[in-house]
Amino acid sequence: MDITTVLGIVAGFGLVVGAIMSGEGGMFFVDLPAAMIVIGGTLGATLINFRMSDILSVFRVLNKVFTSPQASNSDTITNLVRLAEKARREGVLSLEKELVDLNDEFARKGIQYAVDGADPETIRTILESELVSLEERHRLGQGIFVSMAQTAPAFGMIGTLIGLIQMLRSLQNPAMLGPGMATALVTTFYGAMLAYMFFQPVAGKLANRSKEELLQKEIVMEGILAIQSGDNPRIVREKLMSFIAPVHRSRHYPRERYDAPPTK
Repeated sequence: MDITTVLGIVAGFGLVVGAIMSGEGGMFFVDLPAAMIVIGGTLGATLINFRMSDILSVFRVLNKVFTSPQASNSDTITNLVRLAEKARREGVLSLEKELVDLNDEFARKGIQYAVDGADPETIRTILESELVSLEERHRLGQGIFVSMAQTAPAFGMIGTLIGLIQMLRSLQNPAMLGPGMATALVTTFYGAMLAYMFFQPVAGKLANRSKEELLQKEIVMEGILAIQSGDNPRIVREKLMSFIAPVHRSRHYPRERYDAPPTK
């Protein structure tokens, strides 16, 4: 569970709702027709803009917002260095036994290519194609939430216009102007809250998660290519550490000695 996402949503909505309820007339902000205009309009525009299969996939993508990555970069590098040590002692073919315990399909595929004797350029080309495809899928999920963030305020304004039109038809009753104006503005409030407190932050979080996952898979790819080339585990470690910010290197990766002799 990513506690920062949960805290952000709870704090954001909670403080706004708390501020509203602390004043008089808090229940004026509860308006079913306004919610129907904003939510229904945003959903309808999204259905027109994207395919149903893409929209349904959002529920799987949304899971990334509330969960932390299963493996950190430090764990990934440690595991790759361990594989490099084994390959140096027993040969690359010995890594085939490790495939069963790998949960990462990307890493499993890359190591399988290395075990099968594919040349480095072929492995790099295939894995880079996988990364491009993954990035496109991620961009689609982000695009849906960006589109919803742009659409929700627009339907909030549409709801406000509807409310103003209805209010202007009641000019003969001045007592209705104040409550009518308040109701008209509620839809703008709903649209802005959904866009800037949920849709847009979710799109931003997905973009960050995408960068993290792509970086991790680049580490895996470079590690596999280094292992296949027969690099010393210490060299493998140094290569992969270049992907880590310097401030984190000495903390997570103390210098070690790798004296395992190469396989004859």
